[in-house]
Amino acid sequence: MLKGIDPLLFPELLKLLAEMGHDDALVLADANFTAMSLGAGKTVLRLPGIAMARAVQAVASVLPLAADVAHPVAYMQVSGTEPPYLSALQREVLPLLQPDMGPQQSAEPLERYAFYERVRSAYAIVLTGEPQPFGNFIVRKGVIGENLRP
Repeated sequence: MLKGIDPLLFPELLKLLAEMGHDDALVLADANFTAMSLGAGKTVLRLPGIAMARAVQAVASVLPLAADVAHPVAYMQVSGTEPPYLSALQREVLPLLQPDMGPQQSAEPLERYAFYERVRSAYAIVLTGEPQPFGNFIVRKGVIGENLRP
């Protein structure tokens, strides 16, 4: 155990998050997600029995969001709905990520198959135990550092 680190962040997950570079994307997927086929060749880590909100809370505690893009967060739009519709799970999770977004940034809804396409270029997938369908999110890693020196 480490002091100040969320205990949900087991060693392999911490290593994965640390290895990600600026603008790499991490998929946080529900238990129904086709992680093994869409994530072929990628690291897929599992958090069985862990709800999405809890997983997002743990990851967000150490992962900075990209500040140089309009949408550092994407989520899978529920089929048959149009933005700005949000499921109860999306209404619970998105506010957990909002504090790390700038005033000009927002989360981007993606139609199911557009979401799948974005997953193909992601760095890795974390498969949670979330039972709610369409409970899938993509976060883009930012940087931690000082402002540029003149």
